[in-house]
Formats: sequence, C-alpha cells, structure tokens
Amino acid sequence: MGRKKITVIGAGNVGASVAAYASAQELGDVVLVDILDGIPQGKGLDLLETTPVLGVDTLVEGTNDYERTRGSDLIIITAGIARKPGMSRDDLLSTNVRIVGSVAETAASLSPNAIIIVVSNPLDAMVYTAWKKSHFTARRVIGMAGVLDTARFRSFIATEVGVSVEDVHALVLGGHGDTMVPLTQSCSIGGIPVTKFMSAQRLEEIVQRTRQGGAEIVGLLKTGSAYYAPAASAVQMAKSVLLDKKRLLPVAAYLQGEYGEQGIFVGVPAILGSEGVEKVVEIDLNPQEQAGFAKSVVAVRELVKEVDALL
Repeated sequence: MGRKKITVIGAGNVGASVAAYASAQELGDVVLVDILDGIPQGKGLDLLETTPVLGVDTLVEGTNDYERTRGSDLIIITAGIARKPGMSRDDLLSTNVRIVGSVAETAASLSPNAIIIVVSNPLDAMVYTAWKKSHFTARRVIGMAGVLDTARFRSFIATEVGVSVEDVHALVLGGHGDTMVPLTQSCSIGGIPVTKFMSAQRLEEIVQRTRQGGAEIVGLLKTGSAYYAPAASAVQMAKSVLLDKKRLLPVAAYLQGEYGEQGIFVGVPAILGSEGVEKVVEIDLNPQEQAGFAKSVVAVRELVKEVDALL
C-alpha cells in the first residue's frame, strides 16, 4: 500500500497550515505546490524538519512542478487571492475562477483517482469551478466551509456556556457567506438542547457572530484572512477521506434532488469516506431554516452563473 500522497496547492498561510496539520497527524506524504519560486520549497523543508520533533514519519516537499504531484490520493486546493478588509468573498470571484480552474485541471490530469477538497473563496463557486475543470464525478469534489463555520459556532457556544467544545454539537448549512444557516434546532451540548443553556436572543447573537466569523478575523488582521481554523477544518475532512472514517460533516456537496435542489454545490451534512461524498444526509428543517437555506441557494446560484460566464 505505502503511504498516502497528499497534494496541497497554494503555499500561502492556509496551504502551509494544511501541510503542517496533515503531516503532524501522519495522514500521508505532502507535496506543497505554488507558482512562487522558493516559497513552497522553503516551507516544505521547514515542515520536513518538524517531523523528528513531532515523532512522525511523513515526507514534506515543496515544489513549483506539478509533475511531483502525480498519483496523489488527495488534492487540497487553497490557491487564490485572499480577502482584504472591505472585500466580500464574492469580490474574489473572477481572479480565483481563473486560478482554481487552472490548478484543478492540471492536478486532476496527473492524479485521475484523487479526491479534491477546495478551500479557496468564494467557496461554493470555487468547488463548482474545480468540478467543471477537473472533469471528476461530483462526489469526488468537496468544498470546505461548513466544518469551519460549525467550528466557529461551536467555539463561541462553548466559551459562552463554559463547557468543553467537544460536547457542543452543531451544524451550519447553506453557502459559505453571510447567508449561511446555523441550525439552532439541532444544536446541543452533551445531547441537551442549547436553548437550556442560554436565551434565544443570546443564541441569535452568536449565530450572527458565526455568520461574520471570517470578516471579524479579516478586520483584525487587516492584511489577509483566517488560516489556522480553515486549514484544520480541511484536514479534518482529509482525514475522514484518507482513513475512510465516514464522518458526518457539513461540507459543500453536489445536490441531485436532495433538499429540493439540483445541480449545485452547497453546504449540507454528508458522510465522507474514501469515495469522497458517500451520502448527502437530508434533515428536516423548520420553516425559518428552510427559508434561510433557500435564500442561500439563490445566492450561490447567482455566483455559479457568473462562473459559467467566465469558464
């Protein structure tokens, strides 16, 4: 069998953090690719030198040459420009369609059996772009959004209530942006509804903070966007795929009639295994959640229309 091979495209803050977390968890050998000369090589070498300290046997290599990625089991796309203060995720669209489309096409041709996880923004539109350009089946292309949004939601709730984050269970559906839908109905702490721990008003404030979670970090950093939590979220998905764990995670998956939607990638709960998205799980939404999800889908469809015009 040998070790799994993971390609990480984009050696910026997100890509380098993905490479670091994946290597530290011994998920496989990592190839870090970027167009900038020296950056992936330097970061790759630095990460390789962490392995004796961490006690892990993984090779990490940085390169500008896609040939080095040949035969990968998993491709994680983080390439693209990051948000600056005042920019929405959608402002990134035209530049990142070009970048993500190009890297997806190249990497997929060298690793035809891989699964692709997309992290680049605007997320839902970039997953669609990678799917179109890779010519992979839809279930082998997945977007990382819900895991991150849910992690933000869970960490805010845990801090508010004063409980372990491990005991906070939550789901966030819909597009990755201001229209995301944190499900307050199914949110629980150790199996007990979250509403037993806080008022509806306080919960709604936390929902709003979750929606603005990315923008809050962009506003604080002033020179870029979040990277530790997005990278950790992508690696949680990668682990479920590479180890065939079949975790039920909120991800941007392709819908074929589920939730009454067709032909679109949007955030839903799905089981992730070695085949990629093995099942989209449909849950009952209350009227408010249903309306929020429908609104989110409309926003994603608008972006996809723009992508189609650019491709």
